[in-house]
Amino acid sequence: MQIRIDSIQQIREAARQFINGIGQHTVFAFYGKMGAGKTTFIKAVCEELGVTDVITSPTFAIVNEYSLPNGGRSEGVLYHFDFYRIKRIEEVYDMGYEDYFYSGALCFIEWPELIEELLPDDAVRISIVEQPDGSRIISDFN
Repeated sequence: MQIRIDSIQQIREAARQFINGIGQHTVFAFYGKMGAGKTTFIKAVCEELGVTDVITSPTFAIVNEYSLPNGGRSEGVLYHFDFYRIKRIEEVYDMGYEDYFYSGALCFIEWPELIEELLPDDAVRISIVEQPDGSRIISDFN
């Protein structure tokens, strides 16, 4: 999968393309530099999935839980993680990461490189790279 976003006006269409490619996968690890657009893209994907909660970066909370409408897939729940502020891997053990990652719910993970060894084997690794012209390329690299 490769999706190009030339402008912010195209992000919702890009989110729809991404959703169409999700298949049966549930855990998605988003890699990209600070400011690449990980949170913005995840927010657009959540909105396209029908999340009506206020969608924010879970930088300080580590994980945000959103409700999916009508039970949707994943038993009506989506988890959005941001591990940027993790100092020790033990923090992730303490939060019970397995309960989230292996729940069958959709899990969108920012800064997964900080917990790489804890990612499920079938996690889909997504790269978001800002291009010199300001566009973004979203691609999987499993």
